Amino acid sequence: MSGLGAAAMVGAVPRQVGGAPPLARGMRLRPGDTVGLVCPAGFVGDRFGVEQVSDTVRAMGLVPKPARHLLSREGYLAGTDEQRAGDLHAMFSDDTVRAIFAVRGGWGCQRVLPHLDFDLIRAHPKLLVGSSDITALLLADWHKTGLLGIHGPNASHSWPPKAWADFRALAFEGALPTYAVPPWQGPGLAPRGDRVQTFTGGAATGHLLGGNLSVISAMIGTPYLPDFSGAILFLEETNEAEYRIDRMLTQLAQAGVLKSVAGVVFGRCTNCANPGAPYSNYTVYEVMDHHFKPLGVPAFSGLGFGHVADTISLPVGVQVRIDADKGTLQVLEAVVA
Repeated sequence: MSGLGAAAMVGAVPRQVGGAPPLARGMRLRPGDTVGLVCPAGFVGDRFGVEQVSDTVRAMGLVPKPARHLLSREGYLAGTDEQRAGDLHAMFSDDTVRAIFAVRGGWGCQRVLPHLDFDLIRAHPKLLVGSSDITALLLADWHKTGLLGIHGPNASHSWPPKAWADFRALAFEGALPTYAVPPWQGPGLAPRGDRVQTFTGGAATGHLLGGNLSVISAMIGTPYLPDFSGAILFLEETNEAEYRIDRMLTQLAQAGVLKSVAGVVFGRCTNCANPGAPYSNYTVYEVMDHHFKPLGVPAFSGLGFGHVADTISLPVGVQVRIDADKGTLQVLEAVVA
């Protein structure tokens, strides 16, 4: 049986973008399931770090299975590109492994993409979980194979109760949550800090694609970036000054990515301020407003995903509905079978 045929039989659903592979769902997680631990980008410091991650996975009621090269190191990478790709192949083809968790991000996933056997991945659809640099894998897998994934905490994340509850709802229960900025409970009369910033109001529906802004901008011009036509684009970033956010959004605009989307959601931009010139720059919200408002599609920021401890988990590739006036994102289909 061909890889495409196998994927079509295992959790596949019709796709919204013509001419692309059908969507393929991994199976939902159950207590006692084995999950593979991989490092497709940066390396883990030592075996004690792996032990800590394994304890976290066990606390989820799951059984960790470290990849062969989980403790390998090649400069700032977790082994050679071939070794990291080989670990992904091994986990996808291992029938005892139910899902695959990235231990950490960093840099390196994009280097792995030319070495991946997408036919193998298509033939063995499994839930892939991670964020930050893992954006490259999540988007390439969706583009090449139709595989749905979760942009959520990496396995080495601190996993506070809210982050765990949001992930569990998607991965274990196949839930269809609606995410919103929590109601204001501060001492003042109106919200400060975590609040909805609406660039253009309205509602839109589309397949949810996105992740880390730096990674997406670096993927432009490669054969691994999907078509964002009709998509709800979600973005997050950390440790980038306002002018760098401007530069990357300009690249997305000039490459035609922004003009094709049905809506935009920017989560958290953590530490995205130039400490050297705080009053002479555009604010990061002004930068977003300059890029998103002319699109004429619903666009807002404020949802709690990104490089924050209590990050929410987002299902990559499924249909969602956003309301930019209310600042909500409603998941319309399950990410797992």
